[in-house]
Amino acid sequence: MQVLDRRTAMAIMPLLRLAFRPFFLAGCLLALLAVPLWVAAFSGAITGWQPAGGWLAWHRHELLFGFALAIIAGFLLTAVQTWSGRPGISGKPLALLALLWLGARLAWLANAPWPLLAVLELAFPLAVAGLMGFTLWKVRQKRNYPIVAVLLLLAVADGLSVYGLLPGNEAWQRQSVLTGIWLAAAMMGLIGGRVIPFFTQRGLGRVDSVAPWPWLDSLLLVGSALVALLYAAGPALSPNVVVGLLFAVLAAGHLVRLVRWHDRALWRVPLLWSLHLAYGWLAVACLGMALWHFGVPLNPSLAVHSLTIGAMGGLILAMIARVSLGHTGRPLEPPSGMTLAFTLLNLACLSRVLLVMFLPMLGLWLAAVGWALAFALYVWRYGPMLLRGRVDGHPG
Repeated sequence: MQVLDRRTAMAIMPLLRLAFRPFFLAGCLLALLAVPLWVAAFSGAITGWQPAGGWLAWHRHELLFGFALAIIAGFLLTAVQTWSGRPGISGKPLALLALLWLGARLAWLANAPWPLLAVLELAFPLAVAGLMGFTLWKVRQKRNYPIVAVLLLLAVADGLSVYGLLPGNEAWQRQSVLTGIWLAAAMMGLIGGRVIPFFTQRGLGRVDSVAPWPWLDSLLLVGSALVALLYAAGPALSPNVVVGLLFAVLAAGHLVRLVRWHDRALWRVPLLWSLHLAYGWLAVACLGMALWHFGVPLNPSLAVHSLTIGAMGGLILAMIARVSLGHTGRPLEPPSGMTLAFTLLNLACLSRVLLVMFLPMLGLWLAAVGWALAFALYVWRYGPMLLRGRVDGHPG
């Protein structure tokens, strides 16, 4: 593997040595602040100030294109070093990329002029896609080209969301975020399908991991991308039996994966059961959307929050808890408090999906508090690791 000269690498401040460090930390700080802020605004506790597009538009956008995309960028721009054998982004270029992300977050909150907001917002996803694409192209690693394709589609969805801030285009804001959410689901299926069985095998000390079924992997990737395109084009926005059938196929495919990956021993390992539960929420979200499209009288927002809180939030928290340990040279044993964090996040999802149907404001506040505490625990326990060098003296 090509790596930076050790002396050069060690001269870089630890926070900027690899992309997972600033983006995992910044993304989680945004996550723990954004949801309580949104619920406070929704309940009327915040008046007289609104971010670009209003609080609902901000909430939709920032938890996907702010929080989730930061974590995706941190994970991929770190992993690509291993995949390609080329040095990952670090130092001043990484600092510039992080500042682009931060600038866009501040522009949304401050309701900056639209041209400035648009430039700042789109610069980040396009830069991440460009960096990934260039690195993979240099080594002709075609296996991971679909990741770049999904990143580019996320950038397009983000652009449509910004377009939706212009007067008369408000419908595009919601439509683009739903498109982006299911593109993120495609990414979760792609990455989760690779790492969950591998992590399970390693975590339980098994000799072999479950062999992938390439046809199922392709079906879930293409199906999720197709759902995203159907949201962008419009047919998925209202009940549609054909779209319902597609969601039913996706739900079945994700459930088949979970059954194939299951091992009773994983329920003794928090870093594993958290991954499997999060992936289970992805299947629940697909099933919920299928039922809604088939005419069952349930609010599709419940299925969307199964995806965003349970699956997206759960997979992110479980993945970064493990990846942060490995890339800082520590044993794969989460620090105290992380089992509670995984539990709180799943309770937050249950509150937002089930309790909210009976006690709306209580369900929303419990979900917000559970979500915020889960990511606050990550920041508290992992923040010092991300701000310091590896414990094994490696320059990463």
